[in-house]
Amino acid sequence: MAKKRKEKNFSSFLNNPIDFTLLITILLLLSIGIIMVLSASSPSALAESGDSYSYFSKQLIFAILGIIAMLFISKIDYRFYQKFYKHAWWLALILLALVLVVGKEVNGAQRWIYVTETLSIQPSEIVKLLMIIFYAGMLMKNRDELGFYGKGFIKHMCLLAPIIGLLLLEPHFSASVVIIGICAIMMIMAGCKFWHFLATGGVIGVPAIIALIMIEPYRLKRVITFLDPWQDATGDGWQVIQSLYAIGSRRFIWSWIRRK
Repeated sequence: MAKKRKEKNFSSFLNNPIDFTLLITILLLLSIGIIMVLSASSPSALAESGDSYSYFSKQLIFAILGIIAMLFISKIDYRFYQKFYKHAWWLALILLALVLVVGKEVNGAQRWIYVTETLSIQPSEIVKLLMIIFYAGMLMKNRDELGFYGKGFIKHMCLLAPIIGLLLLEPHFSASVVIIGICAIMMIMAGCKFWHFLATGGVIGVPAIIALIMIEPYRLKRVITFLDPWQDATGDGWQVIQSLYAIGSRRFIWSWIRRK
């Protein structure tokens, strides 16, 4: 009977329903992204390799592999990951330490591990998923303590500190902000007090972010460029200005449609 029950559970893994709304949304976003890659990269690809579709083809191959991996992973019961949530934290730590040892420095940042000349891995992207798995398991285990400042907020934020520290050594400031945001949202949804984040963020978080921006010239330059992109319209401010043009064009088209 135990064997029959096990077979039934395995069968339910394989036949679990698909959320078609989520699937269609993912495919639409993926398709738009690939089209944007083709639109933006075809002139450069033609000039560099003589093939307008070289970057597009590479992205398309990885997109197809990603869809296959997504369909395979979707068949795994999410409760399976609960068994390995502690391993996820250690694996994240090892990956981020490894990139500092064997990673290749590109444009002043050491964020990539090159397997071959053309195949590389960015551990910080894997760490985002590992942190979701780790905090999901940890928050469920300690759900009765989450309302307390020490055992709930401080304890779980301290577990994040070594991960953020290694990311800042790369340096990868944007990934640090994203991971902190993801973990903070998970903690609040699990039962941590929102005012704990507001109070600690106001006293420690905001000054720390300002200090990190001020001590690195390239971060300060990005902030200044964002606030006033026109001071270097053909250089660092180019992308911000093009974004403003895109928003302005959309508003013009929408107003023209409404008038019609």
